[in-house]
Amino acid sequence: QVQLVESGGGLVQAGGSLSLSCAASGRTRSINVMGWFRQAPGKERELVAAIRGSSGIYYADSMKGRATISRDNAKNMAYLQMTNLKPEDSAVYYCAARQLVSIVLAAHAYEYWGQGTQVTVSS
Repeated sequence: QVQLVESGGGLVQAGGSLSLSCAASGRTRSINVMGWFRQAPGKERELVAAIRGSSGIYYADSMKGRATISRDNAKNMAYLQMTNLKPEDSAVYYCAARQLVSIVLAAHAYEYWGQGTQVTVSS
């Protein structure tokens, strides 16, 4: 069992920056991939970024150059730093964890989920 708790969401103006944190607890050694998803009203859940181990990284095209995912295994933490935020980035952002070793885009492939944190980017 793994528990994930996100923090760091909030309201930010367009062009601003925001950092999200995900604290993992429980059987954290079973986690190979951690990802950040987002879901806006009326849209499907989308993988924003993922990290395998400490170095294998994926970014959605929309976030390349504007996001940095990182992981501190010693502290059981994952982070998502976002810059130059746009109104279309507004969504609930979820931390997710996957036991298998490959980074995949599908939400159903991730076994553990946080409750989400709201990010709202104003014009």
